[in-house]
Amino acid sequence: MADEFILDIEDLREVAAYAAENAVDVLEIFEQSHPGDSRPRDALETARTFALGGKRVKALRDAAWAALKAAKETENAAASQAARAAMCASAAAYLHPLARSTQVRHILGAPAHAARAAELAAGDVPGIGADYVERAVRRATPALIEVLRRYPLAPSGGGRVGELLRAIDRRLRGELA
Repeated sequence: MADEFILDIEDLREVAAYAAENAVDVLEIFEQSHPGDSRPRDALETARTFALGGKRVKALRDAAWAALKAAKETENAAASQAARAAMCASAAAYLHPLARSTQVRHILGAPAHAARAAELAAGDVPGIGADYVERAVRRATPALIEVLRRYPLAPSGGGRVGELLRAIDRRLRGELA
């Protein structure tokens, strides 16, 4: 695997679409806790706009940073993870064509945070996260998996979210083998 490779705009749109599709599943967890805070929803909308053909503009980064700020400001752990999933969706457009394991977080961060948000919302039930991992695997397209396979395996660390990220990574790399 070369250190750098080609990553075109359609690859980035595919990743952003997948990330947004996963993050939207848990957006309600944040919005129930913080009904007046639109930052995670705004991040999802910028990701969707980009995925559907919009330009890769500063608004994507700004929305990602705002969703991360929302995640850090809440004391509700499930809501924080849901906001982080939205942040990852908006930031997915900035995946870099570098063969580094840390880049896998741009591809799979949203479903990993969504899985953790679902677990926490259900009372920290690991089986809920495992179910979400399967949902994330089922919704991955062949094009998304092809982009993922350009990168090394997901990095170690990251606590429970890291475990979920690696579980999704392992399952997707086993798909279409």
